[in-house]
Amino acid sequence: MPTSVILTSPGPVSANLSHADLTRADFDQASLTGVNLSKADLSHAHLSKVDFSQAYFFAPILEEADLREADLSRATLVETNLTGATLTNCQIYGISVWDVQLEGAKQDSLIITPPGEPRITVDDLEVAQFIYLLLNNRKIRDVIDTITSKVVLILGRFIPERKAVLDALQNDLRKHNYLPVLFDFEKPANRDLTETVNTLAHLARFIIVDLTDPSSAPHEVATVIPHTVVPVQPLLWQEPLMVDGKAVERREYAMFEDLRRRHHWVLPTFRYQNTTELLASLQAQIIAPAEQKAKELMQPK
Repeated sequence: MPTSVILTSPGPVSANLSHADLTRADFDQASLTGVNLSKADLSHAHLSKVDFSQAYFFAPILEEADLREADLSRATLVETNLTGATLTNCQIYGISVWDVQLEGAKQDSLIITPPGEPRITVDDLEVAQFIYLLLNNRKIRDVIDTITSKVVLILGRFIPERKAVLDALQNDLRKHNYLPVLFDFEKPANRDLTETVNTLAHLARFIIVDLTDPSSAPHEVATVIPHTVVPVQPLLWQEPLMVDGKAVERREYAMFEDLRRRHHWVLPTFRYQNTTELLASLQAQIIAPAEQKAKELMQPK
């Protein structure tokens, strides 16, 4: 017989319920903070408004728990371990999900709408809140439209003496109603930073890549361009490089031309003599070609 658990008033519970059969159990508004429910059968359980939040991120909590068709509406899952858990056909309207562990969890048909409304399901617990807000909050949709139409991502390695060029470029982009976002790769990027750049690249209207420094983020550029169909406008300062006391023509790094041949959203490199020329050419040589390419990329194939 299934375990019968009824908690009629809110309050903390301290117990080890690992492997317990809690099918259809009623934990109405209970605080289960820190309770070990790993591998427990919570299928069809009533877990509405339950607090599963966990101060210790790696504690078992709901690891490998069976939550099929459970009611998790308005539940709080903060730093909760759901590694390997089964989350299918769960009611998750109003759920609060922050920093949960979901490695190996089975997630599908999660119901984000309340009872009485047309059923909408998603297959990812962490994005469920965002999807619901996107569907029901006009301001959120407006913010996303603003970001994707106005963000310009600027990538490069900007030495101190050229910081004035960067500042001037950012200021003029703002005057053209864009939102410049700068990534200055002054140090080798770790994996997390590269993933952040990729995320921003997907949100950008177009990308400006400063190739003036020979070490200007070649790894990040090579990672972003093939996987982000967004116009890329390269810049190159024409001031010669000094190598062993000799002036050498400044060029793009060797692999960049190959990236341009492979990916048609990489535009011709704009070469400029000084900041004044760069800003005077911003509309015609940078913004206009990038916007034209963005419109081409949006056309149905």
